[in-house]
Amino acid sequence: MPHHGNEAEHSEEERGNEPQETAAPAEGNAAPTDGDALSQAEEILNGVEVPAEESVASGAAAEAQAAELRNDLLRLQAEYVNYRKRVERDRAVAGEMAVIGVLNSLLPVLDDVDAARQHGDLEDGPFAAIATKLENALKTYGLERIADTGVEFDPTIHEALIQQPGEDIEVDTVSQVLRSGYRSGERVLRAAQVIVAVPA
Repeated sequence: MPHHGNEAEHSEEERGNEPQETAAPAEGNAAPTDGDALSQAEEILNGVEVPAEESVASGAAAEAQAAELRNDLLRLQAEYVNYRKRVERDRAVAGEMAVIGVLNSLLPVLDDVDAARQHGDLEDGPFAAIATKLENALKTYGLERIADTGVEFDPTIHEALIQQPGEDIEVDTVSQVLRSGYRSGERVLRAAQVIVAVPA
């Protein structure tokens, strides 16, 4: 009955192999896998806590950076406002100087107009109208004539060429204007040449 013995041996071998087959499906290792998953979850949770602290620090750093950028922006804005004011002021000064340059160049023409008017050449006719238009146009640019008599002598707007004793006066007074002066706003373009009456 060697054949049966072989069957028993085969069955024992098969039975001996069965535990190996049952052990084989445990290749997933449920318990160790669960332990690894828990440890991994703890590591993940622990890892999340660290970035939370870092996020607070990074939030403070971001806030400090935002404050610094805001200060830089305010400083740049102030610099831009000052620059714009300076440019506008320089532009206004340049425009004023250009107007003054034109007015100064026309003063000899106005002197000729005054001389012609004193000689009676501009009492009527087209040239009188042209002279009036010219003077009115220059007034729109702030040109003002200094030619009043009977006013107190002011060295800032008058140039005294002659002094003579005056009657019934207590201060130096402009008695006659020899050549008109002109100013534009507060700027004196040319002082008026005058004869001054002084108290006797």
